[in-house]
Amino acid sequence: MRISQTGLAAVLCVAAFAVGGSAFAEEKHFTAELAAPSGVTSDGTGTADITYDTDTKEMTWTIEFSGLTGPATAAHFHGPAAEGENAGVQVPIEGTESPLEGSATLTDEQAGYLMDGMLYVNVHTEANGGGEIRGQVTEGMM
Repeated sequence: MRISQTGLAAVLCVAAFAVGGSAFAEEKHFTAELAAPSGVTSDGTGTADITYDTDTKEMTWTIEFSGLTGPATAAHFHGPAAEGENAGVQVPIEGTESPLEGSATLTDEQAGYLMDGMLYVNVHTEANGGGEIRGQVTEGMM
């Protein structure tokens, strides 16, 4: 049996789609460097490594931190906000001990905030209820 080049190309495209999923899906990587914002006294620092799947809209993260004035009491992704601005909680983060690992399926609006650099990670403590360390989420690898 002989297959034409056009037929072979069609078979390969179908096979690639079946193995790899959507041809338009993309995994994007984001990072954040966490430090005390203006007006907060803390030696705390941290990093966030974030992955976003454009097909499933799932955002996954690992957030590590240390040097806080006390135990973390909460952590969230806030937005929409430019760097240095404040905004409400968009995505809660479960747990309070480093490293924080989790995932969430974003709404279209939240995905837009992520892609536009309008989300920040905020780690709260009892001494700094508004957030002891925070970092703007930006696209790129750590």
